[in-house]
Amino acid sequence: MTTPGRHDEYRTHRIPSLRQSTSTERLDDSSETVSGLRIPARYRHDGALFADWCTATDQPPLPATPEALALFLREHPAAPATQRRRVSAINTVHTRHGHPAPGRSETVRRRLDTTRAARLDRFAPLLLHKAAELPVTGWPSGLFGRRDALLLTLAATGMPFAQLARLRRGDIHLDAGALVATTDGGERFCLAPESAAAESPAAVYRRWAEIQAFLDAYPNTDLLAQHLTDPIEVDQGALTDRQARHPLLCPIDRWGHLPLMPQPMTAQSIASIVRDHLAGRVRARAPLPLRKQSDRDEGPTAWIESEIDLDPHYYKRGIAARRSAHDSLDGLADVFDEIEDRADALLEELLTVLEEL
Repeated sequence: MTTPGRHDEYRTHRIPSLRQSTSTERLDDSSETVSGLRIPARYRHDGALFADWCTATDQPPLPATPEALALFLREHPAAPATQRRRVSAINTVHTRHGHPAPGRSETVRRRLDTTRAARLDRFAPLLLHKAAELPVTGWPSGLFGRRDALLLTLAATGMPFAQLARLRRGDIHLDAGALVATTDGGERFCLAPESAAAESPAAVYRRWAEIQAFLDAYPNTDLLAQHLTDPIEVDQGALTDRQARHPLLCPIDRWGHLPLMPQPMTAQSIASIVRDHLAGRVRARAPLPLRKQSDRDEGPTAWIESEIDLDPHYYKRGIAARRSAHDSLDGLADVFDEIEDRADALLEELLTVLEEL
């Protein structure tokens, strides 16, 4: 609990004009905020305490960052139930004003639930080591290995599986070597380069991004199998708006096929994969045979864009065949109409016979 002296110190720093400010809305213990939204009575004290602290530390109370809220909780130690009530109050005021709730971030969750934070700290290194051990080449083991490595790496951040399943390709970026994932709610999860003992999280991400870039250029499973067996250089340019909206993690069937239409993994399947890797229950995938391909040394582009010499009379013969078919089938609709009329007549005669029995 905050001591009375410290609380009084915050109240002496209150700026009276802040309540009338249009640029930054403050939380106060009145019945309404400046935008006219009513704050529940049970939240007014906690809202006012947070506003006083923000005023004293020169931080905006609305919207507040997750880091600021975590710092507020650290400087105001209290029982877990009291801290959860404070976070609920601040979240409620933010959502009623149309701002993201800062208390739903992993930073604040770790502050509120120390048991969960300790569990994540224990499992994160294990998840990262498991990711580093997965294969990156071979068919289809390299495909599963690259996807699962990124999945385990992101799970090490503490991101809930439901949010992990909703990630899009545009939600991931690299910032000075750190891997940063931003959820649809605006929450950021970051893995620094030194957070992995065996391998950089950025390298894990790049390998899966290479698979998706390859499929953007060559949407063919056979070519992908060849690439993972004998990798080639793939240009990973900037994503288009459409590509950025595609799911980051996709389901893969046992033959290495990805969905034809963009389809995300479910939270249940992600949780199952993470549990299997942690428990060592993931079976080794037997290599699948590659389809024989001539001119393999020329690369996939030559395979797709092989030259075909057409007969110069190809189009003339095709037009003549279509004209002949049109003449031969002319009047076919009348024949079908006649057959239908005869069938109707036979049906009517049959019904008449049955009525006379």
